[in-house]
Amino acid sequence: MHHTIFDTPVVNTLLRLLSVAYLKITGWKVEGGMSADCPKSVFIAAPHTSNWDLPFTLMVAFALRLNVHWMGKESIFKPPFRALMVWLGGIPVDRSQANNLVSASATILRDCPGSLHLVVPPEGTRSKVRYWKTGFYYIALEAKVPIVMSYLDYGRKRTGIGPVFHPSGDIEADMVAIKAFYAPMKGKNPDQF
Repeated sequence: MHHTIFDTPVVNTLLRLLSVAYLKITGWKVEGGMSADCPKSVFIAAPHTSNWDLPFTLMVAFALRLNVHWMGKESIFKPPFRALMVWLGGIPVDRSQANNLVSASATILRDCPGSLHLVVPPEGTRSKVRYWKTGFYYIALEAKVPIVMSYLDYGRKRTGIGPVFHPSGDIEADMVAIKAFYAPMKGKNPDQF
């Protein structure tokens, strides 16, 4: 994967300190953490209802000392912001074309040396959706990595890492269990989740 802000030594340390301080001052509690036996995973980023979700996700990643890459729509990677977004761990996704994003992402996860956590918003948008996109599930299944249920609960000002979920291949049963975890969560714009 490409070089990011998370593997830039001095900047990483400084932003970790600022992130921890900001979250504490604003009343957010960071919960959970990654164990060393889970160096690669797919993170669910939910609920995703606001542009503010990205800065909070980055702050939580700094606070928990994670090396994350996140998927975002191609339009936020336009010049002059493209280099910055990629440095922040972004991976542009062109949703207007059919491409094999699941297989490509799974291959990157499998082949990448070291730790890699891919953050995927299953809603695919900040707007209210009836169904979650299932790409995150199939990426984890194909790469043979767990799904980590990360969250931003604006209602309780809680954020962090929830349970690690190992996909069974029975997507219907697995999605029921995953969505049950997120049911009590409130997004910044709760009517959109």
